[in-house]
Amino acid sequence: MNKVEQFLGLATKAGGLITGEQIVVKAITSKQVYLVILAADASENTRKKFQDKCRSYSIPLRFYADRYRLGHCIGKEQRVVVGVKNDGFARELMKHMDNEEGGNI
Repeated sequence: MNKVEQFLGLATKAGGLITGEQIVVKAITSKQVYLVILAADASENTRKKFQDKCRSYSIPLRFYADRYRLGHCIGKEQRVVVGVKNDGFARELMKHMDNEEGGNI
């Protein structure tokens, strides 16, 4: 398990994550998330929607693994999008994701 997955697990246990497309979009537009993580295998439409929303609201967006691995990190079967509600977790996750190849846009 790498640092990104460890921090995703910690953030989950701390109640610092939200999942689900509609919930995360609403959180972006109300500036309640500090980072959005999208599975690298998200559909082109989903990818474009979150890239546009995050850009419009100045929320960082990162891509990570595939939907099954992303879901596994947070104790779920599969997840395409995760919103990080805690600034500290968001900063740590971005730091570790940016050190891994292809983590950011």
